[in-house]
Amino acid sequence: MLQIHFTAEDFARIRFAPRPAPLQELHAALTTAVAQHGGPLFAPWRGRVLRSLPASSDPLADLVPAGRPPSFLDVLGDTMANSFERIRATGPGLVRSELERVYGTMPAPRWIRGLHAGDETAWRTLRHAQRAAYETVLAPVWSVVQDLHRAEFTRYALTVAEHGVAATLTGLAPGSRLHEGVWEWPGAAPDRDVRLDGRGVVLLPTFHHPAGPLLQDTPGHPAVLTYPAGPGLPLIAGRPAVPAGSPAAVLGRTRLEALRLLAEPHTTTSLARALHVSTATASSHAAALRSAGMVTTTRTGRSVTHRRTALGALVAGA
Repeated sequence: MLQIHFTAEDFARIRFAPRPAPLQELHAALTTAVAQHGGPLFAPWRGRVLRSLPASSDPLADLVPAGRPPSFLDVLGDTMANSFERIRATGPGLVRSELERVYGTMPAPRWIRGLHAGDETAWRTLRHAQRAAYETVLAPVWSVVQDLHRAEFTRYALTVAEHGVAATLTGLAPGSRLHEGVWEWPGAAPDRDVRLDGRGVVLLPTFHHPAGPLLQDTPGHPAVLTYPAGPGLPLIAGRPAVPAGSPAAVLGRTRLEALRLLAEPHTTTSLARALHVSTATASSHAAALRSAGMVTTTRTGRSVTHRRTALGALVAGA
């Protein structure tokens, strides 16, 4: 069981990753492929992935000799280049201690010993391996991942607005529960007991790891919880995201259109005119979007003006 202990400060510091993190998604996909998660539905996908990975990606396997990678690989970056920059910025002491932890008394390959020593050639080996794996596994479906992430972001914002944080957290993981400040995930392996102690947590959905949560817990930093989301099926290049997970399905087409229109300020009357609905209906849509944090409303005299927020822009795909 995974147990995450929250303080009141931690609840105030829960964040949802605004965009997918390619390196984290790559790690989730490779874990699913190698550990044979996902059952028979993922078997054909797993076979294709393992057959198509180029030899230049082989060094990645050297980083998980016992199944758990060094913690310095777990970074949140919007691009692969940005992710690698964050990894490269890791202090030499942490790199050495983490490589020593994952290898223990086992002999390490030459390039891993170079990484331990801070050799630039070894760092280039890691960068090339990550890039090769990304291009093979994720690049063909990255637009699908982005669509699914946006839909999950929308769902999270609406659930928080309508039901609160506690119900939202347990809704992310059916079977989990929040009891006296402890979020419990029965069946999550390995057993872990994590205390946030005011650091907060970042919630990051993954669409390639159906088997349960992946938790990054680096001292002095917010914990990052990667949880399974999306259709629960392998993603295929060229196939659009599942309609039920699209922003239009979550918000409704009219509200999504309203959100796109509100890139520019609108009064309730002008919004109604643009949507071809009544003023009362437009007001209702604006109120629902405002409660989810996607729209702000200001009043000047008898007139009200609506405009979308940064969250609204993200959900609308701007």
